[in-house]
Amino acid sequence: MNPDYDPDKAHHRPQGFQNVHAEFTAKSLAEVLRWRWDASRRGLPPPPTQPIPTQLADIDFLHRNASAAKQMQPSVTWIGHSTVLVKLGGLTLLTDPIISDRASPFSFLGPKRHQPPGIPVGNLPHVDLVLTSHNHYDHLDEASVDALNRQPGGPPLFVVPLGLKAWLAGRGIRHAVELDWWQSHMLQAPGGDVEITLVPAQHWSARGLTDRMATLWGGFAVFAQDCHLFYAGDTGYSRDFTDMRTRFAHRQGHAQGGGFDMALIPIGAYEPRWFMATQHVNAEEAVKIHRDLGAKRSLGVHWGTFELTDEPLDEPPRALAAQRSVQGLSEEEFFVMAVGETRVLKPR
Repeated sequence: MNPDYDPDKAHHRPQGFQNVHAEFTAKSLAEVLRWRWDASRRGLPPPPTQPIPTQLADIDFLHRNASAAKQMQPSVTWIGHSTVLVKLGGLTLLTDPIISDRASPFSFLGPKRHQPPGIPVGNLPHVDLVLTSHNHYDHLDEASVDALNRQPGGPPLFVVPLGLKAWLAGRGIRHAVELDWWQSHMLQAPGGDVEITLVPAQHWSARGLTDRMATLWGGFAVFAQDCHLFYAGDTGYSRDFTDMRTRFAHRQGHAQGGGFDMALIPIGAYEPRWFMATQHVNAEEAVKIHRDLGAKRSLGVHWGTFELTDEPLDEPPRALAAQRSVQGLSEEEFFVMAVGETRVLKPR
């Protein structure tokens, strides 16, 4: 039984949760075997044709900026996969941190990293806030949350979807807040109050064989005075993103500074479409999300680190570039970064 079950909420079920606009149905064993057999027969995914771009992180700047309080410059640093270090509102936050060598419950089996994190966890500035989108192993990594919980200066606040606070508590992590879709948590920060809202995503959850859909998933909208941040988590394409634009329109009009200053949108793990379309967007759909949200700028994440699906590890940026051309979008508006790279954002 779902302890959070609310019959008045359409995405709640007695045994767990569901999507808003398209109910997720797990693929059958036959479909999984068909996918894996076809990939094996065709030698998929093919190896990358060029290295994933990396650069040395500017650790000194990140630490100075983290301690700048009200003078902090909003910025994003790509650590790899969906892990992004964000500075806003005087806070340092991380999205879905994963430092492990494999996105798997096993140290010897499962998707293996193709390059190390852009910043080793021991070199990170003090992290104030961790946003966890869902419980899949490439987004909720036990080694990462344990290390952050033990960081000098005290643990960060973990903000998680319904059902995951108990998982954290079982590992001794108690500084956590659990949210349902459209629920918010207000956090006092040097740059003024920061509001964190869990928003819908079209995805699913499972950490083992018996807990499918038992915990919630989602993305995050973070509202600080100097930056509005959106993080999609993992998602298929849906009307959820136009719903968000409508819901947040009262605070993102022209007079209030416009839409999200930065959106973190997945662009990888999308092939084959017959298997992945309901749970992972491709580049075309990622650009649609950018437009649906009315975001000023977007960063493509969820690529280049773990081979999860059939496309080459280095293909998503090329697919994004092609879609920018087709849809009339500049590279400045929707871009990718090197692992370890930092970009400073114009304050809101």
